[in-house]
Formats: sequence, C-alpha cells, structure tokens
Amino acid sequence: MHDPGLICERLDPLGYRRAPWKNGGGVTVDIAAGFREGARAGDWDGLVWRFGRTRIERPGPFSDLAGFDRSLSVIAGKGLVLKPAEAPPIDVREPFRPVCFPGEWRIESELESGSVGVLNLMTDRRLAHGEVRFLRDRQEMLLEAEIVIVYAPSGAAGFALGGETMALGDDEALRINGRKPVPIRHERGKLAIACVTLILPGLSDGSQSHKRQS
Repeated sequence: MHDPGLICERLDPLGYRRAPWKNGGGVTVDIAAGFREGARAGDWDGLVWRFGRTRIERPGPFSDLAGFDRSLSVIAGKGLVLKPAEAPPIDVREPFRPVCFPGEWRIESELESGSVGVLNLMTDRRLAHGEVRFLRDRQEMLLEAEIVIVYAPSGAAGFALGGETMALGDDEALRINGRKPVPIRHERGKLAIACVTLILPGLSDGSQSHKRQS
C-alpha cells in the first residue's frame, strides 16, 4: 500500500522468532513484538507487547504474566476451557472468539477435545493497550491504532485496505504503523486483526521478521 501516512511491512513466517513460554511448558511463535528502547528482543524484562501463536498440547498451568493484559483466541481445534482461581471458568471452546483476562490470574487449562492452536496478544498495561478482532463475511472496520497486525491464521486470506486489494498466504501477516485511520474490509478466508496503542514513546520493534515492503 502506498500511503505516506502509513508504513506497511509484510511479515514472513520464516522469520518468526521461537521463544519458550515463561513457565517453560511450551513454545511461542512470535509474529511481532515491541520492546522498551535498549532492551534485547525476546527478553521478558523489556517486553511491551507480543502477538504470536502457540499450541497447547496438554492441560496445565498458564504462565504468571503479572502486569500484562492478555487476549487469547483458539485458531485450530476446539474445546479449550480456562479455569482461573480468581473467577468463573472462561469458555474458549469455539474458535475465533477472543477472550481477555489479566496475566496475573492463576489459570489452569482444560482440553476437552485434544490439543489446540491459540493466538495471543499480550500488552504491558502500563505501556500499551491491545485488542484482537476477527473479520469475516465482508465485515469492515476502521484501523486507528498506532500499530496494527493483519494476520491469516488459517489458510490464505484476502482483504481491501484503504481501497487496495491485498492478500496473505497461510500464517503470513502485514504490519501497519501510523496513526492515520484507514478502513479495512474482509474479502476471503480467516482474518485476525491485532491493534496496539502505545501509552509511552521510545519503544522498539522486536519482531525480527523477514520483511517485504508492501
């Protein structure tokens, strides 16, 4: 997309960074992330926001992510239930329905139908706000956040961005930077939209993806 008010970068799955869960129980695939200025990409101590996917292979505890807000969506399989000690069970049985919860909640996962693939957005609530939505059936929305990741979680997807038709292959993403509002319309396939608004300046891009100018 050629718009002087926006910077668009394609994110290649070959460049996604693998990182262990904080509790060591699995591996996260980072699609994109942001860190404090001067922090090393991948370090939890400098993390401001992280958008990625992972698989939950067996029931067990979630990592303690105190200070972070989390959005989680099932993108492969079904039957996930989250059981926090602080609240009633969170139903994530059906895919492509984001649920949100504080990272400090003590959560045990339950799998009713085998392993699932999930999409996560984590934001340090002191430094950023985040939201994940799924577009389908030619739905439209106005992208107004400072950082937007458009992601194809399940097969190829197509969309119109500011009137320009674009496409993503399976697991590909498009990162959009800028505060200029731009409309997006779903055209085909499954489409996830992660929006991140920074509260403080001076944050770096830690995605370390192979990028192709769009």
